[in-house]
Amino acid sequence: MISRIWHGWTTSGEADKYEALLKEEIFVGIKSRRIRGFKSIQLLRREIGEEVEFVTIMVFDSLDAVREFAGQDYEAAVVPEKARVLLSHFDERSQHYEIIG
Repeated sequence: MISRIWHGWTTSGEADKYEALLKEEIFVGIKSRRIRGFKSIQLLRREIGEEVEFVTIMVFDSLDAVREFAGQDYEAAVVPEKARVLLSHFDERSQHYEIIG
């Protein structure tokens, strides 16, 4: 099993809009793709001063499943334009970890 982790930051004023976009549109779109080997997605949120950090944690069966989601350059961040306009900055690359326990 593979965990794909990504971080994005937005302003306090845009955080609720960004969270709603993720939950109501982006996550729904990912799930509707029915990617073979996609298991789950989690959203974490924390305030850091004037910014709000979001972390997504996706779980896949294998790197092949991650490639089906993200493409051959599977570490590249997948950030739709609607999300980019709400984010102040984000990881250009996602991190991938083997789940061992």
